[in-house]
Amino acid sequence: MTKDVLISISGLHFELTDAGGEAEPIEVITPASYYFKNGRHYVIYDEVVEGLPGKIKNTIKITDDRLFEIRKTGLTDTCMVFEKDHIHMSSYQTPFGSIVLGIRTKDMNVEVRENDMDVRIFYELDVNHEPLSNCRMNVHIRGKDLQS
Repeated sequence: MTKDVLISISGLHFELTDAGGEAEPIEVITPASYYFKNGRHYVIYDEVVEGLPGKIKNTIKITDDRLFEIRKTGLTDTCMVFEKDHIHMSSYQTPFGSIVLGIRTKDMNVEVRENDMDVRIFYELDVNHEPLSNCRMNVHIRGKDLQS
């Protein structure tokens, strides 16, 4: 895969308290940098938060089919870890205060091809030790010169 890539992150959060099962969609498409080192894939990109000055630097680290990490620094500060059949707790610092995230990864699939990569993660999200939602995240990484 090339160094210059596009990353597409889409997801759905199904509120546990919503009997209707409505989902809250999220999608981000942005340029990123990619590299492979010591058996791990890394993707680095900046995120702008509407209405706030500054940015969030995101570093994604993917280790096979078993570990997916997102480290955020800048306006927010956290390291979110997704590992199948494990619960990872992390502090999430925001401009408005800090919260405790609990992430229980139920399933994860990573497909690596020559010029692109797909990651699918299904997880439960707790905030401040209270169940919040069931979530699905899809990450697609491809060389900038490729059309999807």
